[in-house]
Amino acid sequence: MKTNKIAVLAASLVMAFSLFAFTTFKNGSIKGTVSPSAAATSAYVVSGMDTMRTNVQNGAFEIGEVKPGTYKLVIEAIAPYKNFEKEGVVVKEKKATDVGEITLQQ
Repeated sequence: MKTNKIAVLAASLVMAFSLFAFTTFKNGSIKGTVSPSAAATSAYVVSGMDTMRTNVQNGAFEIGEVKPGTYKLVIEAIAPYKNFEKEGVVVKEKKATDVGEITLQQ
C-alpha cells in the first residue's frame, strides 16, 4: 500500500513538472527601410518552410509575428534595380530586429 502511494506521488510530480517544461515563445519582428523608396515592392523572410511577406510602403517595411530564429531577408525590387538578399537575420523573442537602411543596386 505504501509503495502504491509513493508511485502515485512520483507520477503526479512528473506530470506537474512536465507542464512547466513547455515554454511559450513570444514572436518578434523584422523592420527596416529601403532606398530609393520607390524602388521596392515587397519584403519577405524565409526560414526552412516558413515564409512571411509584407509590402514596402514609402520605403519602409515591418514583418510582424516572426518566430524567434534565423532568417533570410529578401527585398523585391522594381527594374532597373536588383533584388536584395541578406542571410543570417536573427529574430529574438519579443524583440524588433532592425536591419537598418538597405540601398538597392542597379
